[in-house]
Amino acid sequence: MDTTAIQNIYPLQFQWETPNPFLFCVHHADDYPEGNEEMGPVEPLTGRTIGQDFRLKDGWRMYHGERVPGFPMHPHRGFETVTVVRRGFVDHSDSHGAAGRYGNGDVQWMTAGSGLQHAEMFPLLNQDNRNPLELFQIWLNLPAKRKFADPHFKMLWAEDIPVVTMKDNSGNATRVTLIAGELEGEKAPAPAPDSWAADAENNVAIWIIEMEAGAKWTLPAVQKDLKRTLFFYEGDALRISGNDIASYHAVELAADQVVELEAGSDEPAKLLMLQGRPIQETVVQYGPFVMNTKQEIQEAFAEYQRSQFGGWPYDRPDPVNPHDRGRFARYSDGREETPG
Repeated sequence: MDTTAIQNIYPLQFQWETPNPFLFCVHHADDYPEGNEEMGPVEPLTGRTIGQDFRLKDGWRMYHGERVPGFPMHPHRGFETVTVVRRGFVDHSDSHGAAGRYGNGDVQWMTAGSGLQHAEMFPLLNQDNRNPLELFQIWLNLPAKRKFADPHFKMLWAEDIPVVTMKDNSGNATRVTLIAGELEGEKAPAPAPDSWAADAENNVAIWIIEMEAGAKWTLPAVQKDLKRTLFFYEGDALRISGNDIASYHAVELAADQVVELEAGSDEPAKLLMLQGRPIQETVVQYGPFVMNTKQEIQEAFAEYQRSQFGGWPYDRPDPVNPHDRGRFARYSDGREETPG
């Protein structure tokens, strides 16, 4: 059994530990019921701690939402969020007047930088059937020289995100969705411009790896000084370099070694891979702020109390777009785009 490529294995909780330069990842998987006229759940909210509902009850959660599931207005500074929506939709609103609706394979790459408020609500658009939601929100740190970059977000529409398909000798396929990084000559769309990922030398990769049952695939080696972790989030069985990995576990790898992956014979296996060169700086995090010193954290709170990072230009803390609005992004400069 080859164990040299595997450095650590640990079970996954609601909030996943991630390697530097990432801060953490959350995997939201909720089987929401039919939506009502407000795009909230038709089912009663009795028995839930509304405004702080993180317990999986009946297969879904309201999180901080009171009418619509999700996260009403809240501030950020000093890092980025990469929101990868596999199923369902997210309605974005922020303190700079930007808004959008994205989902079903879309990715929003947002640089909080010097500070903004935003809301992330999960509108339940289907009134005749259930509204399953699955997304990853990945927090990626910013280096000190970019902590005060202007807030910004960029849409990576599903239609523009490459998927690399490889088949083993038995014809079983492995499909890799490239949100960041490159593979087999294919490159992901460019990230937000101030991101640590924008410098190719940092070799940041965010991949969704989907293996058919019984599929085998070799994960290529990269530079030794990179951090690389695989998160096995769906499937019944997986082998990595001859080691059996339990479902919903993370595996830290030696980045400079080739790694053999093999899905179980009964079910497909799905993994998230995070990789990148660490940011060699002190990290001080307090709630929604990620800085380099405690003083900078205190300054962030003081500025937020003073300026509200631009205020809140909406009449409710949990705005959602009209029910029939399709996928779109409206930026703070008034520019609007839709997929394609």
